[in-house]
Amino acid sequence: MSASKIFRFCLTMLLLGAALFAGRTAWDHYMESAWTRDGRVKADVITISADVSGIVTEVLVHDNQLVQKGDVLFVIDKARYENALLQSKALLASQQVEKGRRTSEAKRRADLDSSIVSAESKETAQAAVGTASAQYQAAVSARDLAQLNVERTEVRAPVTGYVTNLNVYAGDFAAIGAAKLALINASSFYVVGYFEETKLPLLKVNDKVEIHMMSGQAVLQGHIESIARGITDRDANLGRELLADVNPTFNWVRLAQRVPVRIHIDAKPKDLDLVAGTTCTVVIHG
Repeated sequence: MSASKIFRFCLTMLLLGAALFAGRTAWDHYMESAWTRDGRVKADVITISADVSGIVTEVLVHDNQLVQKGDVLFVIDKARYENALLQSKALLASQQVEKGRRTSEAKRRADLDSSIVSAESKETAQAAVGTASAQYQAAVSARDLAQLNVERTEVRAPVTGYVTNLNVYAGDFAAIGAAKLALINASSFYVVGYFEETKLPLLKVNDKVEIHMMSGQAVLQGHIESIARGITDRDANLGRELLADVNPTFNWVRLAQRVPVRIHIDAKPKDLDLVAGTTCTVVIHG
């Protein structure tokens, strides 16, 4: 065999070995390593609604604005509730006078001799004091509620975050409990990686994580915070008799289910703005 044939044979075997090695490495990386492209950035989203109803008189924020905890977002018909507060204060003053009058009257009758005022009259006067006291306490509660309603006309941000999906404008009617905007908690961003169930044995809580944003920005560092303990079984349906409605067909090719894994972001670059719902690649370093 000539030297050229030997060289070609060796080169072919070398290339074949390199191809097998590269194939095995790629198989290990894609099929057996703890990583997934199916990662999502998430955050706590607070739905903001009014605790009192009325016409929106003022909107103090705009869409996608960063607001601080306690900032006023919008105001609801404050004049109406201030008027209700004045009425409750007037009622409270009236009940206070009535309570004082009944108390003085009961005291005078208690000091009189039984030959002048009967025992029944004294008991009636004392009962009137109790009724007046109860009405006074009810007036105090009404005043406090009216004061609370006045404070609730100013809808404030419960956390520092970003206003999104702003759906309230001056002149709108705000109903109690009706969502008007969403507020994304600025300090609550985290990542959820959806890992195939075959890779779950490779994952442990507190394992180090690299997060590669699809936008190509800086790599984030984090760690596994928790692993979900349940996902929906799409075949677990109920029939009309409340019995299990089992699918009579079975697919021979079974796809591995994906399980959510919550990942805490340890540090975020100052110049990186995270957006809830964006995708990323998650790589676990166990």
